[in-house]
Amino acid sequence: MGDITSKAKASLAYRALDAKKAEDITVLDIEKISTLADYFIIASGNNRAQVQAMADNAEEVLGKAGYEPRQKEGYQNGSWILMDYGDLVIHIFDTQNRLFYDLERIWRDGQRTSIEELEKGITTDGD
Repeated sequence: MGDITSKAKASLAYRALDAKKAEDITVLDIEKISTLADYFIIASGNNRAQVQAMADNAEEVLGKAGYEPRQKEGYQNGSWILMDYGDLVIHIFDTQNRLFYDLERIWRDGQRTSIEELEKGITTDGD
């Protein structure tokens, strides 16, 4: 299941989204079924402002840890923002688009992973 770096990245992203009151955060370990990434994180917000705030916070938290997105799509529209960090891809939807695109169904072969499982084996600098 993903190396320590991708686990740490996914954990930071999860916490950053959660801090902005993201709804229904799902972490999928797709390492065994796809070469796209090790993890997908799928989360939703109630409106464009919240979806953008979630993306901003994730980018800021990951940036402070030294991770920059390779690509970011959909920010202006704010209905589905995709942030590609290589081994981690973050999908932030508004509620309606999340139901419509249903990535959890499309990627159902991925292993659902809890934040606790992600954080096992990750050491922090004591901060």
